[in-house]
Amino acid sequence: MRFLKRLYLYFQKKITSANKLAKIQGVSLGDNCKLNKSISFGSEPYLIALGDNFYCSTGIKFITHDGAINVLRNLYPELSQADVFGRIEVGNNVFLGCNVIVLPNTTIGDNVIVGAGAIVRGNLESNSVYAGVPAKKLMTISEYKSKVESRVVFSKYMSSEKKKSLLKSLF
Repeated sequence: MRFLKRLYLYFQKKITSANKLAKIQGVSLGDNCKLNKSISFGSEPYLIALGDNFYCSTGIKFITHDGAINVLRNLYPELSQADVFGRIEVGNNVFLGCNVIVLPNTTIGDNVIVGAGAIVRGNLESNSVYAGVPAKKLMTISEYKSKVESRVVFSKYMSSEKKKSLLKSLF
């Protein structure tokens, strides 16, 4: 087992892109996905589909296997070889904040933001913002736009020095 883990880590370092690693593991990736290297696709990555323009922060975990079945295996001999799995489907233009956990049997619609630390299961409606444990709908995307408009800073393609100067002058 230790050998396999070392082999996995070796290949993970050799693959420079988290997207390449995800594809090798069997994750279905849409166009223009931006994956963080600290993303975990669990034991069945081939049950995960990410839509176009998916973007995530650090520490994301996708879980496709319900380990609680182990308790039932121990109680019921007829379930000794049983497992429980579920697909995860993520729509287009979705952002997952730091340390989000996505559980089996989850579908996330298009144009969705999920806040840091949320635990997601079930169906998340398109054009919405979710957060919490468990994740709950907080507002629509248009309500979120109105909420943050006054704090928007146009710094996306600035050099780090210009960005630093701008942010120091604002804050």
